[in-house]
Amino acid sequence: YKKTSAAQGTSAAAAGEEEVKADGTDAHQQQKQQQQQSEAGADPDAADAGTGTGTGRGTGGGLWNSVVSRVLGKSTPGDRSGGGPVDPYVRGPAASLTATLINTSPTTSTGVGESLNLDVRLHSDGVARVRITERYGTSAAAYESARWTSDELILNEEEMVGADDAEIVTSTARPTSRDGDDEQSDNGNNNNNIKQKQEDDKALLTELVGTVFTATPDQPQADLDNYVALRYGGADHVLLLRLEPFSFYLFRRGGSGAGAGGSSAGGSSYGMPIVTVGERGLAHFELRRARDDDSSAGADADATNTDDGENSDAVLMDDDDYIPPDEDDDEEEREAAAASGGEEEDKHGGKEIVGYWEDGLAIYADGTREERPVEDEAEAEHRKLLEEQSPDLDREGLWEESFGGHTDSKPYGPTSVGMDIKFPGSSHLYGLPEHASSTVLQTTHGAGAKYHNPYRLYNLDVFEYELDETMALYGEVPLVISHSVAGGTAGIFWFNPTETFVDVYGPDDDGGIGDAAGHGTTTHFMSESGIVDLFLLPGPDPHTIYAQYGRLTGRVSLPPMFSLGYHQCRWNYRDEPDVYAVHAKFEELDYPYDVLWLDIEHTDGKRYFTWDSNVFPNPVAMQKKLDSQGRRMVTIVDPHIKRDNNYYIHKEATAKGLYVKDKSGTKDYDGWCWPGSSSYLDFTANKVRSWWADQFAYDRYRGSTPALFTWNDMNEPSVFNGPEVSMQKDLRNLAGVEHREWHNLYGLLFHRSTASGLIRRNPDKNIRPFVLSRSFFAGSQRYGAIWTGDNAAEWSHLEAAAPMLLSLNVGALSFVGADVGGFFGDPDAELMTRWMQAGAYTPFFRGHAHHDSKRREPWMFGDETMIRLRKAAMARYALLPFWYSTFREAGVTGMPVMRTMWMEYPQTEPLFATDDQYLIGSDLLVKPVTAPGVTQTTVLFPTADRWYDVDTMAIVSKEGESNGVLSITVDSDIDKIPVYQKGGSIISRKLRLRRSARLMKSDPYTLYIALDGENKAKGSLYMDDEETFSHEHDGEYGVAEFSVSLGGNDGLIENKVALGPGWEDEHAKDSLLA
Repeated sequence: YKKTSAAQGTSAAAAGEEEVKADGTDAHQQQKQQQQQSEAGADPDAADAGTGTGTGRGTGGGLWNSVVSRVLGKSTPGDRSGGGPVDPYVRGPAASLTATLINTSPTTSTGVGESLNLDVRLHSDGVARVRITERYGTSAAAYESARWTSDELILNEEEMVGADDAEIVTSTARPTSRDGDDEQSDNGNNNNNIKQKQEDDKALLTELVGTVFTATPDQPQADLDNYVALRYGGADHVLLLRLEPFSFYLFRRGGSGAGAGGSSAGGSSYGMPIVTVGERGLAHFELRRARDDDSSAGADADATNTDDGENSDAVLMDDDDYIPPDEDDDEEEREAAAASGGEEEDKHGGKEIVGYWEDGLAIYADGTREERPVEDEAEAEHRKLLEEQSPDLDREGLWEESFGGHTDSKPYGPTSVGMDIKFPGSSHLYGLPEHASSTVLQTTHGAGAKYHNPYRLYNLDVFEYELDETMALYGEVPLVISHSVAGGTAGIFWFNPTETFVDVYGPDDDGGIGDAAGHGTTTHFMSESGIVDLFLLPGPDPHTIYAQYGRLTGRVSLPPMFSLGYHQCRWNYRDEPDVYAVHAKFEELDYPYDVLWLDIEHTDGKRYFTWDSNVFPNPVAMQKKLDSQGRRMVTIVDPHIKRDNNYYIHKEATAKGLYVKDKSGTKDYDGWCWPGSSSYLDFTANKVRSWWADQFAYDRYRGSTPALFTWNDMNEPSVFNGPEVSMQKDLRNLAGVEHREWHNLYGLLFHRSTASGLIRRNPDKNIRPFVLSRSFFAGSQRYGAIWTGDNAAEWSHLEAAAPMLLSLNVGALSFVGADVGGFFGDPDAELMTRWMQAGAYTPFFRGHAHHDSKRREPWMFGDETMIRLRKAAMARYALLPFWYSTFREAGVTGMPVMRTMWMEYPQTEPLFATDDQYLIGSDLLVKPVTAPGVTQTTVLFPTADRWYDVDTMAIVSKEGESNGVLSITVDSDIDKIPVYQKGGSIISRKLRLRRSARLMKSDPYTLYIALDGENKAKGSLYMDDEETFSHEHDGEYGVAEFSVSLGGNDGLIENKVALGPGWEDEHAKDSLLA
């Protein structure tokens, strides 16, 4: 690394070709020597630990040696440069290039020379993965084995295909390819071709470097030897690496500013980079260390020390070699704390604690509650002073760190990693869910910043969350999508599940550094721990980028049809008579609904997988009654397990050793949640996930039937007496890995395990599950639905719902919704009506309420309001075929179901920041009414298409400019939500009024044909059995492609049907028609 005065942290330098030249050896001769060394089995990285001299000129092979012996995927997946061991955690394509990053600063945080492993993995679809880790497994490394990472848990390895055409581009050496076409040939023509290719490559490198190099008085022109490029994907993509200081740049043919039509490999067709990384010098990687090293931290390094591992007498531990401290010592510490009057006694004034509430505050035996602490003025002043000091002077919190009465032991010291990532030419970024803020990411840095704190990604149970804030909420997806007219669509996936902060710099905020790559919006990612693992997604358009992301983390699973209907829930329906009464009223009013839900009070003392027999004595009969009339039920199952030795789940989990451990790694963690004292299963372990899935078997979950599905709440995980109402970061999983390393994965893994259980409980494992989860991470789209948590019955929360749901869809989470009516509080009739209208046009459609809220079933607001609410629900049910087909499209292509306007109109810049209206698929435009007393609404219509009112089928907006927008004020009184069908589309509906989706299964379809300006239209309809996996396993499905073309006095209406192989045989076809 190399210290920069303008940045917190460091920029990186790589051992590269300039190192080869530093000792006066001819580059080609050095190349040959290193090739021989590699073939002889030597360790080419052995001398790459760095000198600590600040020169940045080592003598080992480094990157240039990688060019010779380890380049372009000739290693096996997970292989390391320099003959090091295989990383057992990495998945996906083999490394295309490996190298060693060297800290060139004369002063390092550990006091010795430091280096890191770098590998680059190129994918056939243009995705580039850059992975930076600590060194391990060599004589010069501090660790014996690789650091734990979560590839196997998250990545969609089956579809991650390596680029087989990658080639290296340098200024002086011949290109190297997988096919070995760099070998010498006696053929003069071949030699001429090679020479010409070298010239072309040098010209290309000159062009690329010219777009990112900034001249200075000391360096008026770029040193091409300081750059290496990897060209791949049919020469459509180039990853350019600057060696010192280390940074990299992704180019895409036809990128921002590229010449139109350039397609030859040597042509000038790349323009500016679409993503630049590390250019601002904000990249940093804090190495783990042992506590005994602290005396040397920050001291000047020995200029002759080239060993980055033996930095003290202490031995650094791998996670799987973790040795817990002596339990007696731990007990002595607790006794000493109690004897001295301890923090808990001071904090609670000696009162007896009998529980904790969801806001994390204690409940006392005398009936009072703990008051939220106010920061002491002296403490606040001290904290402010520390923030203003140089990071080099701030030693407080280097090891133990206290927060809100909790202490984090930080056994490896500070371990953060970070990187600056810029999108040149772009002023619109999206993603980073979940936040109660606009879909477009707002600036958090510099003059005029919208927010003064970075976006925080840390899954938390946030009680009564605030709006228009960057505060952390229930889940996170560290995905950023950039979009601009000139540069198209590009993105990055920061694959790190630890607590992460993201600053956003505006296009005019260069952070005090002259950015070479021109104006553009910059993000600065900082994660508390983990590694740097960055996926660059080149796009170039929304459809392509979501196909790329889908190949990384998976696509949405096709939900069963019933789950797309209306869900009725509250905390709590009291007993079986209450359930029967609510169900009967829906029946009486012909009000369609599909699922009735039970919250935590249905259990026996918050023991999940049980029933309170006093109020639910016959759960099987209850479920069968609703099932016979086309309805299902959902019960809640949370991850906290009541610590009761008579509770079979807890007894077995304890005996099998399945719980998360305390910081000693020896005792089961004891936290507080709804049941009181609770333990938490370690879902990072496969054996735990499998055991949990087994608990959903009908003979284990007594009282469950095939008509019962599941709701996963509190899975951030929520711990009422923990820091920020969650787990302590220094807890350990069964492999000894700290909770801080996998915190943001917990909700996804719980969700995944539950979905697996609902599949496994049926003998043929062929019934699709339905599981709702509050917490999530990248990849959660594969396991079920997500909702936005504990919102409030306020107009502001209704207004916030669409931007939040759009942000989730930007993160590829399509099956999402917000609780209709708001969870906290009591909506009036108008708010309830507007929320039901809006909810009917969101992917997940559920009404829910807090136990302190008044009953709010649709009939509770009077007949007039009930009729309006039923009309909204009926509109939803009529469109179920369209919703189902759109979900199927999302499952195949990766495109979100609920889309921002720019996703379908990528050249229409006035729509880029729009998040109060949206598209369902590509054909329905929705503008919810989110304020009281509204009778008219302004809608922005893209003039590339004409638009029809879905209620009257009248044309509201005609075609105009291809990239224009027409603002039209439309009527939207209390009976009307503005929804429009795009001209040129055909949408399928079912118009018979039924009381559930199952009862509609055999109903006929009605096609709504909205002609475009040429009197043409097209659309599709997807069909299967609506509840099993037979569409996947056996090819039992059909797709109808409709088209209409009218002209003059005649026209053509056509339906082309494609059947899956399971429906192609005559028996299946006869059965289907019957």
